[in-house]
Amino acid sequence: MHTIDIRSPHQPPRIEEEPNQQLENLESNQPHTTKLKSKKLTLIPLIFLIFFEVSGGPYGEELAVKAAGPLYAILGFLLFPFIWSIPEALITAELATAYPGNGGYVIWAKHAFGPFWGFLMGSSKFLSGVINNAAYPVLCVDYLKIVFPVFTKGLVRYLGITGSTLVLTFVNYTGITVVGYAAVALGVVALIPFVLMFCIAIPKIHPRRWLHRGQKRVKKDWSLFFNTLFWNLNFWDNASTLAGEVDRPQKTFPKALFLAGFLACLGYLIPLISTIGSLSDDQNKWNDGFLADAAGLIGGEWLKFWVEIGAVLSAIGLFEAQLSSCSFQLLGMAELGILPRCFALRSSRFDTPWVGILVSSVITLGVSYLDFTVIISSANFLYSLGMLLEFASFIRLRIKYPKLKRPYKVPGGIPVLICMCLVPTAFVIFVMYIGTTMVYVISASLTVFGVCGYFLMDFCKTRNWLQFIEKTEEEKDNEEEEDNEEEEEERNSDSRR
Repeated sequence: MHTIDIRSPHQPPRIEEEPNQQLENLESNQPHTTKLKSKKLTLIPLIFLIFFEVSGGPYGEELAVKAAGPLYAILGFLLFPFIWSIPEALITAELATAYPGNGGYVIWAKHAFGPFWGFLMGSSKFLSGVINNAAYPVLCVDYLKIVFPVFTKGLVRYLGITGSTLVLTFVNYTGITVVGYAAVALGVVALIPFVLMFCIAIPKIHPRRWLHRGQKRVKKDWSLFFNTLFWNLNFWDNASTLAGEVDRPQKTFPKALFLAGFLACLGYLIPLISTIGSLSDDQNKWNDGFLADAAGLIGGEWLKFWVEIGAVLSAIGLFEAQLSSCSFQLLGMAELGILPRCFALRSSRFDTPWVGILVSSVITLGVSYLDFTVIISSANFLYSLGMLLEFASFIRLRIKYPKLKRPYKVPGGIPVLICMCLVPTAFVIFVMYIGTTMVYVISASLTVFGVCGYFLMDFCKTRNWLQFIEKTEEEKDNEEEEDNEEEEEERNSDSRR
């Protein structure tokens, strides 16, 4: 049986200290335990972890062509990153380097608006993550049933879902660096067939097909189109929850975000350009899985089989990346003192947050057996609510802590930053607006669950029913000093006005 250890809480960044110095202070305050020194994520594994958080490859982009036609699909995946992905990635780069600890956006909301909003951010993003993660073991079994029809239905199908979830969960338990390098291997194998497909298709490409705006008899479904773009180019901030596991996060995170974004965009555009340019433009064929059929038409059955295998590998990478994000988020919330101390427990052998992994996997497994189409839509609605709070936290922290050391800082003053956030904010509101009544009801219920969860944790803390990580005297002094500096800054701003 492995022993476990508990990491100390996050120390709020002091304005006069460099973030690296803050991390050294954190280490000095940790309890002395005998354990293996954890390995940190380096640049390449982090790039592919972010890639799987956001994309995982072009699987699923087919519906954009079906909804709006070839031209709009290409323009969408070419321009949408500038509207949505780049602002979200820039915010993540600034805040993840200013607060380089596990918990990510929970830390940002807590420092911006207080523990209640930090908890609400955490509950919304966590539920969204674990529910969305339930789709990937199901996808693996759906591909298995093509080869082994016994997995189509009944007990064998449920056992397949359970088995794949347990195996993937164990891989996650073996360490974040293992997951990182596994993501590299999975990403390379999943993307290579599309590079080959592009090379084979070059002589067959007719550029005029890229300009086709769609068949006249096919009605455009703009709701499906924008939702497809949104969910294929989203979740840039998820990797921030494990910033504490990254080697030199102040330098590594901005580079990883930029390179992962470049890789994700190429991963979408290359298959679109090669398939649309070399095959007929019948929109009705562009359903989920059409890229595998296209690969067969362009390169043969061997390439089709490779793309199908790549889809399974992509699902595995997506599951591992999302599970890591969810489990380290719970660990970070425990270190902040807003979840019980047990969520900060780590395996002494693998240094992974085993309680967070267990809780996340149990919820994911439970949802896997449901017809969760509406539930996933509701989870995505919650993620959108979290993004609105994230944009607000970004602006608030710039105003509240103008002197905070930011190793990476988005250029511009407050008016520029507000303008940068306006377009993605409007898009998030639009995506939420087109939800169904059932989505609104489930989302409201889950939000109420998060609010009640905060007050329940607070009640248990005051009654000492559960153990929480408490702040040290030094950390309390630092927070008081930050409050005093904030008040002084506000007084100075008032006097200047």
